[in-house]
Amino acid sequence: MRTTLPAGLAQGAAAGLQLLLLAGLAAVSGLGPVGLLAGVVYTAALLGLLAAAMRHADRPSLGPADVVTLARALLAGGVTALVADGLVTGTTATPNLVVLATVALVLDAVDGQVARRTRTASAMGARFDMEVDAFLIVVLSAHVAGAVGPWALAIGAMRYAFVAAGWALPWLRGPLPPSYAGKCVAALQGVVLVVVGAGVIGRPAGVGLVATALALLCWSFGRDVLRLRRAAVREVEVPQQRQAPTAERTPVPSRSDPVREGGRWSRTPPCESARADGRGRLGRRKRADRTPRPLSGGAGRCCGRHRGEVGVGRTGHTSPGTAPSDFPRNPSRSSASSAVATKH
Repeated sequence: MRTTLPAGLAQGAAAGLQLLLLAGLAAVSGLGPVGLLAGVVYTAALLGLLAAAMRHADRPSLGPADVVTLARALLAGGVTALVADGLVTGTTATPNLVVLATVALVLDAVDGQVARRTRTASAMGARFDMEVDAFLIVVLSAHVAGAVGPWALAIGAMRYAFVAAGWALPWLRGPLPPSYAGKCVAALQGVVLVVVGAGVIGRPAGVGLVATALALLCWSFGRDVLRLRRAAVREVEVPQQRQAPTAERTPVPSRSDPVREGGRWSRTPPCESARADGRGRLGRRKRADRTPRPLSGGAGRCCGRHRGEVGVGRTGHTSPGTAPSDFPRNPSRSSASSAVATKH
């Protein structure tokens, strides 16, 4: 049974839970006005974009996986408030930030499984999950940039740069097949940023980890760009190949095609036509001594298998060792004439 949550109820509950989370952070970690304002602005933008996406996808309710993703988005709102407050005041409640970010990253592996088990996977849900991940990485990279350097912001800006390039190059907006390596690289970014942001390792080690994560992310995006480019080139080449003129082929006559032979058209191959009688059927040797009959049809062309036979074709060709006069036109009449002459 599929359990769904109406859109209005989901958004109202999300707004209330986000305000409770901000109030709790203000009470526990001393979240200031800047952090509270950042959290409220984030919540308003989140719910507004979610409502627009649901209207565009014609989705009246959220599925179980979407609810899990929405919970992750609320946790990302708490991380946003803490980082914004730390950038202004210079002090960040690191333990609270690490807890919220870790739970959000763990739930990233849950919403996909829930969608597959409940059979509620959708394009909108996948896009919602991706956007929450991307924004959480942006916030964490901003937090880590204060420890390792501003260049760490490239980790969070990579995905948005890729989307912006897609508006200039439409082929970058093409579909990509699922990639296990790409998912691993994306998950590694969050883990590295949380570990470095927690301050449990020294600065040199943190710089090395962040640089490695950035290099892997560049490789992943570069591979996706090459795959999209190749797909775009194939889409352009295939229509051109279909429109290209094909070379004309000379038809090869088959056994059933008519053959010009002796001033008339015949469907019999030359070899068989050379052995055919006047009625068009293959002649048979009816004499007892099997003396071959003269060839009365055909144009004198043969395949070579009858060179041993004796006969005369239309061209006057005589078999080896025999003159044309040696074979009368009607051997049976000649035999009868000889018998009458002997009798008299």
